[in-house]
Amino acid sequence: MDRARAARRAALAGAGVQLLHLAPAAVRLTPLRRTVARGLAGRGTDPRHIALTFDDGPDPRSTPYVLDALDRLDVRATFFLLGAMLERAPDLGRELTERGHEAAVHGWHHRQQWYPAPARDLRELRRATEAVAELCGARPRWYRPPYGVLTAGPALAARRLGLRPVLWTAWGRDWTEQATGDSVYATARPGLTGGATLLLHDSDCTSAPDSWRATLAALPLIAAHCQTRSLTLGPLRHHALR
Repeated sequence: MDRARAARRAALAGAGVQLLHLAPAAVRLTPLRRTVARGLAGRGTDPRHIALTFDDGPDPRSTPYVLDALDRLDVRATFFLLGAMLERAPDLGRELTERGHEAAVHGWHHRQQWYPAPARDLRELRRATEAVAELCGARPRWYRPPYGVLTAGPALAARRLGLRPVLWTAWGRDWTEQATGDSVYATARPGLTGGATLLLHDSDCTSAPDSWRATLAALPLIAAHCQTRSLTLGPLRHHALR
């Protein structure tokens, strides 16, 4: 009986730890992000500014095309970089900052952190942060967890490393096989209002092959939409986050 009671208590304690670990991830739910987690979602206070952000790079197959497109549009953005990708293309990380863009942290690997592992979370996030600082030439300020799932371990690690977690308020679903420039723009358009943070991808390393081409095709449409409404696209450093 005592063993059974102890086993139940251990199971409840384990469930409690797991619940505490997953609790911050609730901010991924849209209603919470619109209310209590507006700053975490990336809602800025400037009614004329939209933060343009890209995840999953840098990728030599696609990121240079995105950088060239942004140059043509005279737009700067924030790139949330994966440490493992940056390690393979360090010159590209330096290039994007030299071209006026902002480098941020997306983790070392693109995987969900469903189970508590605080030592691992801190180790991997520190490794990614140091890689961005060294290879891009600027200390990062922002962290976006893979899949937008911010659990307790990475949240605490980000705080220790001086990173502010930022998710998004709008996206283009540009990671799917069916995505086109028109579909990415149509999906993003309702959320393209002042103070929004837009999520796009400059790599297909975790997406459908060549899906980044849809992103590339959507960029002029998104820029034109903002221009006609006197909205400015720019990096998070100019976003006046709440």
